Amino acid sequence: MFKFLKNVSKEMKKVSWPKGKELTNYTVIVITSVVFMAIFFMIVDQLISLGLNLL
Repeated sequence: MFKFLKNVSKEMKKVSWPKGKELTNYTVIVITSVVFMAIFFMIVDQLISLGLNLL
């Protein structure tokens, strides 16, 4: 168990972490994508519901 955690620690030191500006850009992209997809699926859901109610 300790050997595994030691290896994990070594590997984590090799990771290239994003800088502040990169992290901000990635966060904005993810939030924008999630909001866009939520709006898209909300519209699709409303159209399907409307279509089923007309039947």
